[in-house]
Amino acid sequence: MNIRISATDLVRNLGDVLGRIRYRGDTFLVERNGDPVARVVPVVDRPTATVAEVLAAWTAEGVADPAFARDLEEVGAADEPAADPWDS
Repeated sequence: MNIRISATDLVRNLGDVLGRIRYRGDTFLVERNGDPVARVVPVVDRPTATVAEVLAAWTAEGVADPAFARDLEEVGAADEPAADPWDS
């Protein structure tokens, strides 16, 4: 996704912008006074995998561990929101 951003907004939100570039692959066009001055893009040499490659690796691992599924169920059941979110 190509997003226009002012230099001021880039400075104020640098952490968020870098996260969006790294994890979502967003591209930012940086403008100063409405004029484009730079483009911030993801690094192209990062390793990537297709969905088919990920699925093949996942299925190649063999049989799922039923104990792990039970552990996940227990963690999910124990993760209850507080009755009063303001009570610490």
